Amino acid sequence: MNKQIKKIYFDPYLFFSLFLLSALGLFFLFSASNADVSIVSKQFIYVFAGFVIMILVSQPDPDIFRRNSGFLLIFSLLLLGLTYLFGPEINGAQRWVRIGPFSFQSSELLKLAVPIYLSNFLFNKKLPIQRNEILISLIIIFFCFFIVFRQPDLGTALIIACSGLFVLFLSGLSWSFMGGSFALLILSSPFIWNILLQPFQRQRIATFFNQDSDPFGASWNIIQSKVAIGSGGLFGKGFREGSQTQLNFLPETETDFIFSVIGEEFGFLGVLFLLIIYLFILLRCFYLALNARDRFCRLVIGGLSLTFAANLIINLCMVVGLLPVVGMPLPFISKGGSSLISLFFAFGIIISMSTHKKFLPQ
Repeated sequence: MNKQIKKIYFDPYLFFSLFLLSALGLFFLFSASNADVSIVSKQFIYVFAGFVIMILVSQPDPDIFRRNSGFLLIFSLLLLGLTYLFGPEINGAQRWVRIGPFSFQSSELLKLAVPIYLSNFLFNKKLPIQRNEILISLIIIFFCFFIVFRQPDLGTALIIACSGLFVLFLSGLSWSFMGGSFALLILSSPFIWNILLQPFQRQRIATFFNQDSDPFGASWNIIQSKVAIGSGGLFGKGFREGSQTQLNFLPETETDFIFSVIGEEFGFLGVLFLLIIYLFILLRCFYLALNARDRFCRLVIGGLSLTFAANLIINLCMVVGLLPVVGMPLPFISKGGSSLISLFFAFGIIISMSTHKKFLPQ
């Protein structure tokens, strides 16, 4: 009697490249945390859990995600509501939900829910998409952006907005509409500056335009970051030999500015090796998007891949002074369980969308 063996849906290229990236992340975190074994051990647990989640999420058929996209979005918004009601306030922001000894950032789920929902909403629409469909999509994107922005968490809010806008762009949004929207954004910048932005956010933007204005205050972070990266040279100063890092001149070494640690200790060649891994992952995702089985899967893979790229680019530009500091972790490298788990969840969805093929009737 023959036993049917269930197929395991798996992408070896993504799995091993993410494994290498996560292993490097633990290695870099050990130095960035001043050899704090407890921090690295906790991050290792998140990495292990993330791989398990990625494998489990990649097994269901993509139709399950499509049918439950509305539920996922509503659940994410309800979770954010609970954060506002019961979440602890940390450094003036309510971003976390605690369950026993564990805590997680509820807004991370929206990074997945928004692109999946919009992909389901737009995948069967006639091209080019109509104005009412664009308007509905923009309302959803702006609402999700705004509630996260008010936590306040500008970095995550920007990524959520990007995740939705990328799907909208891939769905056939015209260049003229995008140009008009950008012009409207520029015209509304005084309102955004005076009404929407918090004082500390305005200070960060002002510091960005004049990075030498307060070298021992608001400009300290970015100045020390550029000094660390620049001092690494071609080969770096060596593992745990970076003066800016080990002497605590560089702030937030385990999270926002861990790329600066890598640049200082491993130099241009170490940074180049890391960026090649990121580039390989992105190219693999774009290949999978082009070869996905239907438009819904292509939109989801494309949206999640571009969101991952935006997360990476914002962090890199932030630490070298090309963007204001908005609190953006380096994917798979920075310390943090919520962002790491959401990334593994996203890649599990990408693998599911790319490996399940529709069988043609015989």
